[in-house]
Order: sequence, then structure tokens, then C-alpha cells
Amino acid sequence: MDNINDKKWWQSKTVWGGLVALGAGIAGVLGLAIGAADQAILTESLTAIAAAVGGLLAVYGRFKANQAIK
Repeated sequence: MDNINDKKWWQSKTVWGGLVALGAGIAGVLGLAIGAADQAILTESLTAIAAAVGGLLAVYGRFKANQAIK
């Protein structure tokens, strides 16, 4: 059972920051420079989008569920 204080991987700014840094490194190899400020903005944006998508999926799942909440 999950701890109430646990969060999903997609809610982690550390995970998103790592993915953005990885993407920025790959972009650098391809000749596209992405600065630290842009990486921070991208990380914040992706975290917010992931949280919104997670919320939408939770609501959708509740409506599609076959059993009532007790």
C-alpha cells in the first residue's frame, strides 16, 4: 500500500528536471543551446502539465469505475 506522503514519479520536479537536463544535453549535441533559466521554466511547466494530466486521469477513472466509493 502506498504511503499517503508518497508521490508519483510524474509529480517529481527532480525527475522532470533530470529529463529536461538530459534533453538539453542532447539538444546541445545537435547544436541547440538551452540555458539554465529555460530549463527551469521547462521543468516547472512540465511538472504542472503532468499534475494536471494526472488529475484529469483520476477524475476520468472515477467516472469509468464500475464500483461505487464507500
